[in-house]
Amino acid sequence: MPIDPVCRQEVDLRTAHSTKIVDGRAFYFCCAECAEAYLTHPELAAGAELPMRLTVGVMGSAGDDETQHARDIAYALGKAIADRGFILITGACHGLPYDAARGARSAGGQSVGVSPALSLHEHLYRYRSPADAFDVLIYTGSGLMGREVTNIRSSDMVVVLGGRSGTLGEFAIAYDEGKLIGVMQGTGGIADDIRQIVNSFDKETGAVLLYDSDPVDLVARLSETFENTHFRKPSVFSDAVSGTAEQTEEPA
Repeated sequence: MPIDPVCRQEVDLRTAHSTKIVDGRAFYFCCAECAEAYLTHPELAAGAELPMRLTVGVMGSAGDDETQHARDIAYALGKAIADRGFILITGACHGLPYDAARGARSAGGQSVGVSPALSLHEHLYRYRSPADAFDVLIYTGSGLMGREVTNIRSSDMVVVLGGRSGTLGEFAIAYDEGKLIGVMQGTGGIADDIRQIVNSFDKETGAVLLYDSDPVDLVARLSETFENTHFRKPSVFSDAVSGTAEQTEEPA
C-alpha cells in the first residue's frame, strides 16, 4: 500500500483522503491534516518512501501513413508526458505511439513498450517494430491484439490519438474498465469519432473522457483530474462506485 509521506502510515487507495502529484508521483494522504501539513510544509516528507511514477498509455495509429500534423502532436504529447514526470506506455509499434515515445525520450522521460513478441529478436524481425525509443520492452508473446489488455491495465491514464480498429479496441477496454481517458482531437481516425461513438453507448463504467487539441493542456488536465477525483477509482474492479462516463470538453 502507499505510505502517507507525513504520518508514514499505510493508505488504502480506495479510501485515501486525497493525493498530490509531484514530479509524476502520486503521494496519498490518510486525512485532511496530513494533506494540509504537506502542502504547507513539504519538507515534512523528507526521507519518506517515494511512490511509483504514474503511467500514461498512448494508443494510436501504428501505420507509417499518418499526417505530419498528427505526428507532430504525438511527439509533443510524449514530451508533455515526460515533462510532467510520468512514464509513457505504448504498444511498442511504429506510427504515432513511436513518435510519442521519441518525444518522451527527447525530454529525458522514460518509455515502456508492451511488445507482442516473445523476445527482442522476434520484436525486431517478425513484427518489424522499433526498440530504440524505449527504456523497457515487456515481451508478452500475446500477438498484436492480445497485448491490449496489458497496455491498458498498466496505464493510470490513457490517451487516444488517430487510430483505426486496433486503437478502437484499446479505447473500448479503457472505457469498460473505467479509465481516465484523454482524446487528442485533430489527429484523425478514431480519436475524432470517439465523441459520437460514446454518445451511442448506454453503459455505466465510470470512465472519464477529456477532449483537447493541445497535448500540453491535455496532459495537464489529465493530471489535475487524476489528482482531484479519479485517484479514488484505481480500477473498475475496485470497490469504488462506478457511474456513467463523464465527458469534458476542451476549455474555451
